[in-house]
Amino acid sequence: MPENGSFANCCEAGGRAVRPGWPGAGGARPSGTPRPPWVAPALSAVLIVTTAVDIVGNLLVILSVLGNRKLRNAGNFFLVSLALADLVVALYPYPLILMAIFHDGWPMGEVHCKASAFVMGLSVISSVFNITAIAINRYCYICHSVAYHRIYRNWHTPLYIGLVWLLTLVALVPNFFVGSLQYDPRIYSCTFTQTVSAQYTMAVVAIHFLLPITVVCFCYLRIWVLVLRARSKVKSENRLCPRSSNIRSFLTMFVVFVIFAICWAPLNFIGLAVAIDPEEVAPQVPEGLFVASYFLAYFNSCLNAIIYGLLNQNFRREYKRIISALWNPRRCLQDSSKSSQAEGPESQALPVVHTQPPIQAGALKPDPQLGSRLLKQWE
Repeated sequence: MPENGSFANCCEAGGRAVRPGWPGAGGARPSGTPRPPWVAPALSAVLIVTTAVDIVGNLLVILSVLGNRKLRNAGNFFLVSLALADLVVALYPYPLILMAIFHDGWPMGEVHCKASAFVMGLSVISSVFNITAIAINRYCYICHSVAYHRIYRNWHTPLYIGLVWLLTLVALVPNFFVGSLQYDPRIYSCTFTQTVSAQYTMAVVAIHFLLPITVVCFCYLRIWVLVLRARSKVKSENRLCPRSSNIRSFLTMFVVFVIFAICWAPLNFIGLAVAIDPEEVAPQVPEGLFVASYFLAYFNSCLNAIIYGLLNQNFRREYKRIISALWNPRRCLQDSSKSSQAEGPESQALPVVHTQPPIQAGALKPDPQLGSRLLKQWE
């Protein structure tokens, strides 16, 4: 995997891609051999599907949380932030990558190249930080329920989400000084270049991937230990065990984290290996593996909404309601009017939540509803 040329070497003054003399430009590999003819159509198909599902799915997530009172809580507001992070790449960088594939080179000029790479980095880093914030939120909610009320008050959550995006912007600033946002013809993308600075690449992998993954693993491990102990205690007393639907709901955000780690791990480990010894390792990385790792990472942006729909009954129900409303808006308005007329004042009262005392992992009392109550919080 040889070092990428700078953008100045790939474009004319008019901003069009210069194929002759640009290593790896167009349909040629960096080695100079032609790219197989099936690669561009395959990458285009993957990106078109990813973009379409990304836009539809993440808009459904945002509308579901904002439109359903049951889903409007601190934890789900972080899901909205994560959905926005996934949505921005489908609205700007992905269409430009498709244009680069169709033109067999980057035709949009340096400004769009830098902007596209910046938005791509904004999406990736904010996704990592949002997933970390979600794990911390769940950890506090389950393991420290009393402190949770003080930490996640109504006006605190927007501040935490704003802090996530502020940290994301701060994390992106060094790229402009290092010069690591460049066009890579192998993936038709303007993106972070791993070979510009070995030290910076190692820092990026450590701070933007390994450290957040460690924090998330700690949070979910603590939650799992507590819940498994609760279930074991309930089972030993021949009490009611949690239903499988509750278990699936509990797993939703853990699955989101695992899928994210799987999709982004190959690219990060390649970057880490290259950073350790660029001259020795970079030429030995197969181009096919490098391209596949990038597009696997791109594909992750459309998966979260699917996971919510598969594993969370409330989201699945809300997806159906929104799609039905878009398909037949007149019928939806009629149903909504009938429903509001049938409901009395008492039915509008919000359910009381978080009333259980803090749960201590070492002193669980036999409670027939403990396992179900813990898991039901995730629905």
